[in-house]
Amino acid sequence: MSIASRAASHPVPLLEDVAAVEEALSRPTPGLGQELAALDGDVMILGVGGKMGPTLAKMARRALDEAGSARTVYGVARFTQAGLRDELEAASVRAISCDLLDRDAVSRLPEAPNVIFMAGMKFGSTGAEALTWAMNAVVPALVAERYRQARTVVFSSGNIYPIASVLHGGSTESGATGPVGEYAQSALARERVFEHFSRMAGTPVVLYRLNYAIDLRYGILLDVAQQVLAGTPIDLTMGNVNVIWQGDANAIALRCLAHAQSPPLVLNVTGPETVSIRYLAKRFGELLDREPLLAGEEAPTALLSNAAPCFGLFGYPTVPLEQMIRWVAHWAQRGGPTLNKPTHYETRDGKF
Repeated sequence: MSIASRAASHPVPLLEDVAAVEEALSRPTPGLGQELAALDGDVMILGVGGKMGPTLAKMARRALDEAGSARTVYGVARFTQAGLRDELEAASVRAISCDLLDRDAVSRLPEAPNVIFMAGMKFGSTGAEALTWAMNAVVPALVAERYRQARTVVFSSGNIYPIASVLHGGSTESGATGPVGEYAQSALARERVFEHFSRMAGTPVVLYRLNYAIDLRYGILLDVAQQVLAGTPIDLTMGNVNVIWQGDANAIALRCLAHAQSPPLVLNVTGPETVSIRYLAKRFGELLDREPLLAGEEAPTALLSNAAPCFGLFGYPTVPLEQMIRWVAHWAQRGGPTLNKPTHYETRDGKF
């Protein structure tokens, strides 16, 4: 029986095409428009060309429109992806081409009192360590210097934490950092640069430690579902993970603008569950009518974050785990398009 048939009596609506996925990812959560409209000035999204940037920019625009605000949403990137600039402009996001490693180009960007900083490099960082450090440490310095008075939400990563005991509920914001590998080290450098400007110039900042967002076209859930479908072994060593729907992660990032402060607010952003990879494999096996092939045993440690303070500020995510699983299973079963960017969630040596 297909997932669509099983879903006929289940309240979870399935997403059938890219347009439906994009709409769901960019749909403002309740009250977001009023929160953004209460802030003064325009919204600048730097590094809008990544996996999350386009839907975050569209969500900001949709939210402001719902609130009756005509403030501008800027999306800044090099726009090397064909069609992205036109896509954003069609959604009334003002696209600006800029190489953020070019100090003069950064200096010419429009003023904006609200900045979402999403630029950075992770995948492909092994073998390109110099560029990784330039993107993750030099660009932050140029941006922090340019927008030293702006509320700034800085996308960071749970990878800045050490792998820790599964029994302890995940790393907390007050715990020690311990990045493994050059990507994670450079991600911590990004944080430290913005923290320096926040303390020196009073820049209001949120350090937004995300771990891990999922779309139907990429993410840990898709990685596991594809392995189940293909009958390839699923490594259980990194046996537990955190996930959050990208639409919820987008909304939280935008809502964080109102909470920027100096010194920076540090915030873990992820879902509430410690999710077992073994459970995911078996659940996808049920939905996809496949027997998952499991390999190895769960290590007692994993890369996990505790997002309790985030839930205290913003409540729990609007899309629950089971809904994400059903969406991804249906997408994988029908051969929906993907970004072909595995998360490498199973990586334990920091080499991406």
